Amino acid sequence: MNANQLINMVLRMFLRKAMSRGINAGIDHFAKGKGGGKSAPQDKAQAQQAKRAIRMARRAGRM
Repeated sequence: MNANQLINMVLRMFLRKAMSRGINAGIDHFAKGKGGGKSAPQDKAQAQQAKRAIRMARRAGRM
């Protein structure tokens, strides 16, 4: 394994974590209704459903 592969591997790990945290933060933001009153109630319901789906996918990934 050369240095370029190691750097790419570490960089991908950090980027994956950052993307995951960003997506989770966005979903949490809308699920809690902090959209500034601009989001419809159905958007909040969709965000909560997405949050549940993500939790289920994480559980399934552990098995």
